[in-house]
Amino acid sequence: MIRLAWPDVGDAEAGAVADVLATGHLTMGPKVPEFETELARACGTEHAVAVSSGTAALHLAVLALGIGEGDEVIVPAYTFPATANVVALAGARPVLVDVDARTMNIDVERVAAAVTPRTRAVLAVHLFGRPVDWEQLEAAVPERVALIEDAAGALGARRRGRPCGGLGMLGCLSFHPRKVVTTGEGGAVVTSDAEIADAVRQLRHHGWQPPDLRDLPRPGLNYRLSDILCAVGLPQVRRLDELLARRSRIAAGYEQRLAGAVATPRAADGDVHGWQAYVVQLEPRAEALTALRRAGVEAQIGTYALHRLGAYADHGPFPGADAAYERALALPLHARLTDADQDRVAEALRPVTSGFRGQKHLG
Repeated sequence: MIRLAWPDVGDAEAGAVADVLATGHLTMGPKVPEFETELARACGTEHAVAVSSGTAALHLAVLALGIGEGDEVIVPAYTFPATANVVALAGARPVLVDVDARTMNIDVERVAAAVTPRTRAVLAVHLFGRPVDWEQLEAAVPERVALIEDAAGALGARRRGRPCGGLGMLGCLSFHPRKVVTTGEGGAVVTSDAEIADAVRQLRHHGWQPPDLRDLPRPGLNYRLSDILCAVGLPQVRRLDELLARRSRIAAGYEQRLAGAVATPRAADGDVHGWQAYVVQLEPRAEALTALRRAGVEAQIGTYALHRLGAYADHGPFPGADAAYERALALPLHARLTDADQDRVAEALRPVTSGFRGQKHLG
């Protein structure tokens, strides 16, 4: 079986975990701020706050901005459900906006049309690691509207030389095993706003504000990330450029093998793709997915058109999200993938895509 994903971890991570176990200090110890320092450096921000998942990062970003009942937050209609779920769970209204079917990122022109007096933020996703057109997004909304990056798949990606995660007021990262840097489960909020960083730290730790634990100034959550998991992430974030270079080479190998047979992903000129996933578009997607699985290749849909899920069925229509959902296919992407593996993927797809007449590139 050719795996869809395989975390790039080994002896360095195992040794780092063993070191933490030997100290007996398994959570909220020195590895947490050490990991946070490296994340802030990678994103070009002054602060990073490690939390228990990418979803937790999104949730705390929304809460730290004081978003709640009566507020609206614009989110893309094609994304993992957590992007919208955290808004709803904060008591606010997620306003779905269609995506550009080619880039699969939020359609910035439609964002401008969706802004109302109740709009507090836009939660923009760098989907699969492709940077959003950030300058156009900034120009599309009033200054009072906060821009939050869902950079769950974009650690290492760059928009015109600037690191994703550090473009907006806050950036939210994920360290799920399919990400370039993984801690198994984990996430982080990155920002250069000291007050927001303090609010996120407080909210992740029940509402306490260390070192003073005599009072609980506000209710919070337990969204902490343990020292053990931070130790797993540290060696990877320190070699982020190396990990991303490996994925970039694999992406180039797919481009060579699949160009013309499917629509292949790319970043805009001057940008650096984060390659959290290698997601192509093709028709018929269902037949391609079946053919890959029969050939022993793990593959998966890209992500979800939210208005096709029960929780958001009253939203829509969104033709861009529909097109992306029906055509997008994630192929195996990890450092253990060989040239022979990529040949096998291409060979499995070729009979299905022989009649493909779609666009050459996504973007």
